[in-house]
Amino acid sequence: MDVLTVISPVFGARCSVLVAADGSCVVVDPGALVAPHVVALVRERALRPVAVLLTHGHVDHCWDAAEVGGALGVPVRVHAADAYRLADPFGTLGALGGRPHDPDGPLAQALRAAGADPTTYRVPTDVETFGSVGGGRDDELAPVPGWDLVARHAPGHTQGSTLYLVGPLVLTGDVLFAGTIGRTDLPGGDGDEMARTLREVVATLDPALVVVPGHGPTSDVATELATNPYLVGR
Repeated sequence: MDVLTVISPVFGARCSVLVAADGSCVVVDPGALVAPHVVALVRERALRPVAVLLTHGHVDHCWDAAEVGGALGVPVRVHAADAYRLADPFGTLGALGGRPHDPDGPLAQALRAAGADPTTYRVPTDVETFGSVGGGRDDELAPVPGWDLVARHAPGHTQGSTLYLVGPLVLTGDVLFAGTIGRTDLPGGDGDEMARTLREVVATLDPALVVVPGHGPTSDVATELATNPYLVGR
């Protein structure tokens, strides 16, 4: 498994292009302004894209989902519990989102500072969901048919937050970072759900897995279990 990384200038969100041995690829979390770079990587390497995959529906992880999916001719796939967020990128972030035309909104400020127009967001039209809405936790899902990738539902940061296990990696989105965890105070966040996710999902992962978070440096599960203050003792 080869992993190509593009970092968005908006909140430093990580976009990963996962490349299988047969040349097929999955694009994970295409944030703002990554589309040209991602599309160029796919075309230069003659890769065969099969899906755009989202760890959750926060807009810093999906701003370019419509553009990447459209350019590559593949669907955008997201857990069903977070699909609603794609249609309202600012509102579903609460105070962090603000309004598209509000110069004081943190998201609008970050977009403008990076050279993106906050009024040009495109809602993905080719969206496929997996998992269920309000039906409890989903586990061991196959979010991309025919691809050797497993999803584990990990709510807490958002209702549909998902970990993706592929080869030696676990892509954790905003659930787990090196040394810390994702916030739970945004709309749809839940501290109790996050605690359960850490206990029942994260703490049961293979310690050898490399942690590829949605922001910041990589780590590994063993290190996080031993040193992350939110995981020690779980």
